[in-house]
Amino acid sequence: MFLRNILPRLSTLPTTRFASTAPAGGYFAHVPKGPEDPILGITVAYNKDQSPNKINLGVGAYRDDKGQPFVLNAVRAAEESIYKGNLDHEYTAIGGVAAFNKVAAKLLFGDSPLLKENRIVTIQTLSGTGALRVAGEFIARFKPGVVLYLPNPSWANHDPIFNDAGIKTAKYAYYEPSTCGLNFEGMKNDIKNAPEGSVILLHACAHNPTGVDPTREQWQELSQIIKEKKLYPLFDSAYQGFASGDPEKDAYPIRLFAKEGHHLAACQSFAKNFGLYGERIGALNFITDNQTESQALESQLKILVRPMYSNPPIHGARVVSMILSDPDLTTQWRSEVKTMADRIITMRKKLVDGLAENGSKKDWSHITKQIGMFCYSGLTPEQVDRLASEFHIYMTRNGRISMAGVSSKNVEYLAKAIHAVSN
Repeated sequence: MFLRNILPRLSTLPTTRFASTAPAGGYFAHVPKGPEDPILGITVAYNKDQSPNKINLGVGAYRDDKGQPFVLNAVRAAEESIYKGNLDHEYTAIGGVAAFNKVAAKLLFGDSPLLKENRIVTIQTLSGTGALRVAGEFIARFKPGVVLYLPNPSWANHDPIFNDAGIKTAKYAYYEPSTCGLNFEGMKNDIKNAPEGSVILLHACAHNPTGVDPTREQWQELSQIIKEKKLYPLFDSAYQGFASGDPEKDAYPIRLFAKEGHHLAACQSFAKNFGLYGERIGALNFITDNQTESQALESQLKILVRPMYSNPPIHGARVVSMILSDPDLTTQWRSEVKTMADRIITMRKKLVDGLAENGSKKDWSHITKQIGMFCYSGLTPEQVDRLASEFHIYMTRNGRISMAGVSSKNVEYLAKAIHAVSN
C-alpha cells in the first residue's frame, strides 16, 4: 500500500535536481597542449618525404652502413645464453642486478683502488637519463639550493631533467661558433667564477650536441680548477667506447678525476655502446670518502628509487653483465663497438673529402676534429632549411648532424648539398 501511494508522487518530481554539476570538458580540460619534440618533427617530415634521396640526420641512434639498426653479435650470444639458462623474471633488487653494477663500475673506473676500498657506490638505473634524474633528485634532497652548471650548449634533456628535480641550472661557456671548437678560456673562467660547492656537469666524451671534447691536457687543467674551487663534478658518460672505439680512452676524464681525489658522481648509459636502446640500461656511481659514507649514500639512493620506479629492468642488465664477465664476449664487444666508432670516424673523413671535391673553399676540418655520434656542422638555420626543402636532407636547425645517418651510399650527395647551401 505504501509503495502504491508513493510511486506516483516520485514520478512527478523534477529530474533537473539530479543533473550532473561537473564542469564542461574533462577533468584535465584546462591542460594546454605541449610543444612537440623537435627530433620527432624531423622524423615526421622525413617520413612524409617521397624523395629517393632523402636523408634523416636527426635521430640519435646508430645505424649500419645500410641505414639499419645494428644488433651486436656479442649481445645476441649473451641473450642466447640467458635463454638457455632458463632464468626467471623475478624483481631485481632496488639497486639493480648486483653483477651488472660490479662490471659497470669496473668498465668506467678500470682498476681504481677505490673499488677495492668500497668507496664507489653503484646502482642500476633506467639508462643514462634515469641516472641523471636520480642524481638530480639526490642532489636536490641533500644539497638544497645548490646550482648545477651545464655547458652551453648541452644535451637538450639536461635542463628539464634537473629543473624537474627542483635544481636551478646555469650555463658555462663551451662551444665557440667561430672555430666550431672549444671555447676553453671561456669555459675555465665561468667554472672559476661558479660559487663554491656548485655542481659542474661534464660530458665524459663525445659531447652532445657538438662532438667537441677537451684534450687530455685541458682535462688535467679542469681537474685542478674544479678541485681548487671546491666544486662537485657530475659526469655524463653516454658514449664510452662508442666515441673513439677505445673504452679506456673514452673514460680518461673520469679516471683522471678519480685518481686526483675528486669526490664525484658519474652517470652511465649502455644504449649506444651496447646497442641496448630500448632496454633502458644505465648506472649511477658516487665516489665517497669511506665505507660508512658509501653505506649511507646507497641506503638513501634506494629510498629515492623505491617510490620512483621501485626497481630497474632485468634483461639488459643480464646481457651487459654476461658480456663483461666473459673474456671472449668482452673481446667480441670491444671489436664491435670499435667497428661502430670507426664507421662514424670514416664517414666524417669522407664528408670532408667530398666537400673539397665539390669545390668548397671553407675549412671543414672541425668535422673530423669532433668525435662521436654528433657533428656541429656550423650550418645556419637558413641553410638547414634549404637542405630540407631543396635536397630532402633533415637535421635540427642548429646544424647538428647525426653522423650515424651518413653512409657510403649518401655521403657524396650530402657533401654536394652542404656545399650548395654554404657556398
